[in-house]
Amino acid sequence: MQGAKSCLLEKGFANTTARDIASAGGVSLAAIGYHFRSKEALLTEAFFLAIEDWEKEFRQALNTAVSPDAGPVERFESTWTQLIKTFQTHRPLWAANFELFAQLENFKEIQRVLGNSLQQARSGLASLFLHREERSIDKETAHVMGGFYHALMSGLIAQFLIDPEHALSARELTHALQVTAASLACPKGDPTKKRSGPPKKAGARKAVRRKSSWNFVL
Repeated sequence: MQGAKSCLLEKGFANTTARDIASAGGVSLAAIGYHFRSKEALLTEAFFLAIEDWEKEFRQALNTAVSPDAGPVERFESTWTQLIKTFQTHRPLWAANFELFAQLENFKEIQRVLGNSLQQARSGLASLFLHREERSIDKETAHVMGGFYHALMSGLIAQFLIDPEHALSARELTHALQVTAASLACPKGDPTKKRSGPPKKAGARKAVRRKSSWNFVL
């Protein structure tokens, strides 16, 4: 498993051969088929092992970076700041993630395993961003909220893999979500534009400024 993980991160999914894994792990080629049935199944398990290592490192960094007293917006932005750092420092891991997706049509077993892990990932993401114990996350919350954050994360990883220079920062992502939430709160207006208000009548008192639609909590 450790040998497969090293090969996966160094060479990627497609370029890793069974012989590479056997050499790195100090085992025979036959051992791969005996224990895992196929190289692809072993690399998938190795990917999950790499994800576990990443998660431990990420959680430690997050606990150090985010104050327990942080408000919702600050926590949201700080969490994404730490996540985005790992897109850069763990680039081979996230590249392997997308390589695995490319194998789904050819290896249905990988699709089944990834499908099961996706449900766990959604629960973990819902727990992370809602700042709640994972055991308190019900299936509906995991499906909807976890799925939403998984979509954000997958899209942002793709941006960093393709064009890291122009990928969204944590602050830009937070701002975009604030604009989206504000536009949903006032669907007939555009929260990115200043409201001119009704024309003033001659001699009328100055109109009282409306409370901004930006005053909300994520």
